[in-house]
Amino acid sequence: MNRLIHTLNRILEIILITIMGVLVVDVLWQIFSRFILSNPSSFTDELARFLLIWVSLLGGAYMLGKRLHLSIDLLSHKLSQKQSLIIDSLAQVVILIFVISVLIIGGSRLVFVTLFLEQTSAALNIPLGYVYSVLPISGFIMILYCIHFLIDNTRRIQVIKHSSYSLDKKENQ
Repeated sequence: MNRLIHTLNRILEIILITIMGVLVVDVLWQIFSRFILSNPSSFTDELARFLLIWVSLLGGAYMLGKRLHLSIDLLSHKLSQKQSLIIDSLAQVVILIFVISVLIIGGSRLVFVTLFLEQTSAALNIPLGYVYSVLPISGFIMILYCIHFLIDNTRRIQVIKHSSYSLDKKENQ
């Protein structure tokens, strides 16, 4: 599982770097065409918006996987290591419920409806379902991270239980 997570992190890094690079070039072209050529490009605003959607959702999944997302850890610092792991596991379950209900189920419905209705973007003329497909994609990635963290927390709790059992057994002898 660790190898899968490492590979996933690397793939996301490459995708996010690429999207940000394209976004920067797109915005620079918009500025150049508007102020230098006095003929603003018609597609750059829409492309920037779509790229921002993708980089935000995939970046959020990446940050979740790196455990760099926004969190309040005041309580976990006051608890024992085992209690902190249990709280983290509960947080992962809440994240799983949210991701499944909003990103996977809701996002998949949005993608299906927009593809079924054949909605396309105004300037780029691409199906909006492709743009919105980042919702279930990022949701699936977040689910993989949450499952990885739950498995890791369970293993660490078992190690703590085993080590405290060994210490108790030595003390009783």
